[in-house]
Amino acid sequence: MLAIIGGTGLTQLENLKITHRQVIRTPYGEASGALTFGTINEHEVVFLARHGYGYTIPPHMVNYRANLWALHDQGVTRVVAVTSVGGIRPGLDPGVIAIPDQIIDSTYRRDFTYFDGADRKVENIDFTYPYCPRLRAAILTAAQRANMTCVDGGVYAAMQGPRLETAAEVNRLERDGADMLGMTGMPEAALAKELGLSYAAIAVVANHAAGRSDSCDGVCLDINLIKQMMGRVRNILECLVENDGD
Repeated sequence: MLAIIGGTGLTQLENLKITHRQVIRTPYGEASGALTFGTINEHEVVFLARHGYGYTIPPHMVNYRANLWALHDQGVTRVVAVTSVGGIRPGLDPGVIAIPDQIIDSTYRRDFTYFDGADRKVENIDFTYPYCPRLRAAILTAAQRANMTCVDGGVYAAMQGPRLETAAEVNRLERDGADMLGMTGMPEAALAKELGLSYAAIAVVANHAAGRSDSCDGVCLDINLIKQMMGRVRNILECLVENDGD
């Protein structure tokens, strides 16, 4: 079963025919909200709003462990995470959709693993490729069928938040090889890997990163653009579930 985790601008799926909602209790506390079960064109899907359905949970306070555990507990095998990012690399301008293939983690003080020695044997997962190649390829194929252009690949820098970055921090990230930055990519991707879930992300460039282009004097964020782009994301997701198993 496929799960979709919605981020900024995607607190619900308008094309999801809801069958029921369910609150899942986990050993790690409560998830961001009830899981929303339903179908998209008769294909079963589970949806979860990462920040809560009223966007009340900041990135550093999201209970990532509970979210992924709840999805896994309900038989989810694949997770598509939708996230808004700031573009660093030239060409990653507002309105672009990217499917990242690598991560740099700059988060801290988040509950980032299930293998903490308390109730599970410690394991060192292989995180060479944080995103599932097959699921990434499926998303890119779905985008083509939806007549949407997506950037294939890119390094996602996961930042702590909730504040935005300084121009100097963005310069450092660029030197480190980051192409885009966001606040929710980790530990979500690593936790999915620990649970054996196929995980990939759809990154919507909402703004230029600090110190870049029209964000030189302050980050410019166009809420209307985000809403418009999330409509395109919904079209990609619809094609993804339509072509599931092709």
